[in-house]
Amino acid sequence: MSRNAKINTLLLLVVAALAVLPLALGLGDHKEEPFTGADAEAETAITELQPDYKPWFSPLYEPPSGEIESALFALQAALGAGVLAYYFGLRRGRRQGAARAEAEAAGAKGAAEAAEASGTGPSPLDRPDA
Repeated sequence: MSRNAKINTLLLLVVAALAVLPLALGLGDHKEEPFTGADAEAETAITELQPDYKPWFSPLYEPPSGEIESALFALQAALGAGVLAYYFGLRRGRRQGAARAEAEAAGAKGAAEAAEASGTGPSPLDRPDA
């Protein structure tokens, strides 16, 4: 197994552990809704500390249910991941294309020099600068 494959396997195991450990250890069992988002946690803490607190503004769109809110969040995350994947793929493709063009140019130059050295290349009269 190559070094990169070992690192990728280790990273996958760490990500899986981060996803499974909170469920396995029962973190959040003491709460009514154990895995609510940070916004809901902050709202609860603010209302406990300052019951008369008034928000500065209200949301532009309030989804009708938590499921729709989760679906919109997942859509936003998927679109963001798609944009990042496109960007990094484009960068990698450009880098590989530049390396391939450079290798082909070096190969063509080497072949021309070898042909000229063996005497099978173009004659000096065929060159435009002659």
